[in-house]
Amino acid sequence: MSRHSSVFRRFMFSYVLILIIPSIAGYMSYRTSISVTRSVSIENSVTQLQKSQDILERRMDEVQAFTRQLAINQDLAVLMNEKNVGDKSNVYGIWKMMKSVSTMGQTNDFLQDFFIYLNNYNVVLSPGSAYFRPEHYYENFRYADMTLAEWQRQVLGRTHRGEIMPMHPFVDKGAQKQVVTYMQSLPLDSFGDTSPATVVVMIDASMISNLLSGITDRYGGWVRISDAEGRTIALQGIGEQEVARIASDHTFDKRRQSQFYKEDLVITIPSGANGWIYQAGIPKQVLMENANKIKFITWTVTGAALAIGLIVGLLLSYRNSAPIHRLLTVVREQFGQEGERERNAYDFLHGNISEMIVNNKRLETELHRQLPLVRDAFLKRLIAGEFQSRDEIRAAASQAGAGFAGGAGYAGILQIDGYSGMDSVEILNELSAARLLLKRALSERTEDVHMTDLGSDRIVLLFVRPDDEPADGESGRQAIARLLEELSDSVFEAYRISVTVAMGDAFRTDTEVSASYEQAKQTLEYAHAGNRNGILWHRETRINSGTYYYPLDTELRLIGTVRAGELEEAKRIVQSIVAENAERRELSLEMRHQLVGELKGTLLKLLDQKAFQDSELFERAKNRIIEIPETEKLEAVQAEVNEVVAAICGRINSRKNDAHIRIVEQIKRFIEERYSDPELTLYRVAEQVERPEKYISQLFKEVTGTNLSDHLEHVRMDRASQLLRQSNQTVDDIAASTGYNSSHSFRRAFKRVTGVSPSAYRQTVHE
Repeated sequence: MSRHSSVFRRFMFSYVLILIIPSIAGYMSYRTSISVTRSVSIENSVTQLQKSQDILERRMDEVQAFTRQLAINQDLAVLMNEKNVGDKSNVYGIWKMMKSVSTMGQTNDFLQDFFIYLNNYNVVLSPGSAYFRPEHYYENFRYADMTLAEWQRQVLGRTHRGEIMPMHPFVDKGAQKQVVTYMQSLPLDSFGDTSPATVVVMIDASMISNLLSGITDRYGGWVRISDAEGRTIALQGIGEQEVARIASDHTFDKRRQSQFYKEDLVITIPSGANGWIYQAGIPKQVLMENANKIKFITWTVTGAALAIGLIVGLLLSYRNSAPIHRLLTVVREQFGQEGERERNAYDFLHGNISEMIVNNKRLETELHRQLPLVRDAFLKRLIAGEFQSRDEIRAAASQAGAGFAGGAGYAGILQIDGYSGMDSVEILNELSAARLLLKRALSERTEDVHMTDLGSDRIVLLFVRPDDEPADGESGRQAIARLLEELSDSVFEAYRISVTVAMGDAFRTDTEVSASYEQAKQTLEYAHAGNRNGILWHRETRINSGTYYYPLDTELRLIGTVRAGELEEAKRIVQSIVAENAERRELSLEMRHQLVGELKGTLLKLLDQKAFQDSELFERAKNRIIEIPETEKLEAVQAEVNEVVAAICGRINSRKNDAHIRIVEQIKRFIEERYSDPELTLYRVAEQVERPEKYISQLFKEVTGTNLSDHLEHVRMDRASQLLRQSNQTVDDIAASTGYNSSHSFRRAFKRVTGVSPSAYRQTVHE
C-alpha cells in the first residue's frame, strides 16, 4: 500500500466524492417521493381508465356492427318486406331466421340477450325462440320499472338510430339484474314513427363493470360511467347518492381530468365517440402508502450503497493504483527518474507518453514520406526477378503498400521519343515533367496499372487484374491497346509528346512479371532496330537468333520456386522457357543441345542440397536427369524436366510439412504450459519458436484450421470448465488462474465459447 499511497489516495478521494452524489440524490428523492408517486399514480390511473374505455367502446362497436350485419341479412330483409295477410305468417322464414340468430351471440357476451322485433308480423325473434305476441316475450323478459304499454311504445313502437338506454332494472325469467339497452331500427335508414324491424340488445351492467374492475381491484376505488345527460351507464364501488352529492358540489370541477376531492383523487375522461363520461376515484391513502414505501426503500438503499461503496472504493483504489504503479516503473526504467520528486505520477506519465506519441507521429510521417520510394523499389525488384517465390513477393508488396493484386496481366515499357543521347540539365528536367504528365494521365484512365521509372525517358508499366479476372485473353490485350492508343493521342495533342510502347506477353502469376518485362525490353530493341513507333507487342515480333533464351534471372527464379515447393509455378516457368526457344527462336542443333544441358545443370543444382543427399530420391533423380536425351524435341524435354521437378517439390513439401507440424506442436506445448499467464500474446509465442508473428499465425491456421488466438481461448476454457466441475474456487479465482485480467472478460469469453455463464455451467454440473 505504501508503494501506491499517492495514487491510491487520489483514487479513494474520487470514489468518496462519487459516493456523496447518490447520498444527495437519496435526500432529494425523499423530498420528491410524494409528488412523484402522486403523478405516477395519476398517470397509471388515467392509462388504466383509458384502456377500460377503449375496450368498452370496442365492445359497443361490435354490438353496432352486429346490427349492421343484420341489416344486410337477406332472410331478414325478406321477412321485413313481406306483407302480413290476415293471420297467415311466413312460419318457415321466421323459423329459419330464428335458427340463424341463435348462434350470433356465442362470440360476444354483450350479445347474449337480444331480440328482433318484426313490425309486420308483430313477432319477437330471440336466440332459440320466436314469440308471435310481444306480450308473451314481456312475461319472461321485461324492465322492472316499465309497463308493457310503455315498453311497446318506447322500445318497439319508435324508430331508433343506435340509441342507448341507460341502466335499468331488468327481470330475466324471474332473475333481477341491471341492463344497458342498445336499440337500432332496420333498415338503417328508417325514418318516421315506426320501422319494419327493431334490434334490441340488453347488455348486463355487471359485464360493463367487470371491464372496469382493474381500477377498483388495484386501488380499492370506485368507477362510474354516465351518458351525456348524466344518466348512469355503469357503477362500481360507489352509490348513486354519493355520485349525486359529488355532482352537486360546486367545488368539484367536472371539466378537469384529475383533481383531489376530499379523500379521493377523481379522474374524469369524456369519450369522443359516444359522449359518455368515465370517472374513477382513487383513495388518497393509497398514494401515501406508496410514498412511504418509496421513502423506506430510498433510505435503506442509500445507506446500504454508502456502506458497500466505501468497501468497494477501498478495493478498487488499491486494484487500480497497482497497474499505474507498474506502468510508472516501466516508464522510469526507460526514461529515467528525472523530476520524479517535482512532478506527481500523472504528470510524469503524461509527459513521457506525450513524447512517445509525438515521436510515433514523426516516425509515421517519415514512413509515409518514404512509402513511394519503398513502393518504387519493390516494383524494380519485381521486374528484375529478384524474388524467389510468390509468398516473398506478396509479403514485400504488403510491406511496401503497393496494392499489388497478384493476378494476371502484362508488363510493358513506355519510352518518350526524341530524347535519345541527350543528358543536359534542361533536357532531364523536361523529361521529368513529361514522365509526370504521362503517369498522371495514365492513372486518371485506369487504376489497374503500376508504374516505375526506368532511366530518364522510360516508364515501366504493369497492367494487373485480380486473380478472378483473367487479363491474358484477347479482350484484355485489346483493352490495354485501346487505353495506350488513347493515352498516346491525348498527350501528343495536349503536350506534343510522342511515345513508343513495347509490351511483353501476358504473365499469369506475379512470379512471371520479370519474364514479361524481359520480353518488353526485347520488343523495344526490335522497335529501335526496325525504326518502329507506336504500340508493339512481343507476340508480333519474331527473333531470328542463333542463341538460346535462358537468362540467369530466369534460372534463379526457377530454382527459388522449386525450393519453395511451388510445383505449378515451376511448371509455368519451364513452359515459358520452352515456348520462347521453340516458338519464337530458330535454334541450331548445337544451341538446342546447350539449352538442354543448361536445364539439366539447373536440376542438378537443385539436388545439391542436404535434404536430398541422404535420401533415396537423390540417386534416382540424378540418374534420370543425366539420362534426359539432348536430341529430343524441347516439348519432350519439358515433360522429363516437369517429372523431375514434381519429385523434388514433393520431397520439399513433405519435409516442409514435417517441419511445420513440429513447430505447431511446439506452439501447442508452450500454450499448455503458459496459458495461465495473462501476458501470453502472439509476440510471446513467436519469440518462443523464433519465427515472425505473421508467419506462425498463418502456419498455425494452415496446419490446424484454427486461429492461434481461438486455440488459446479454448485451452483456457477447457481448464476453466475442469475447475468449475472439480473445485470450489470462485469465478474470480478461476479467471485469474486461466490467464484473464478481469472476471468480466472471463465470463464473456466463457459464455461465447460454451453458450452459458460460468455460474450456470457449475450449477448444471452439480444438478
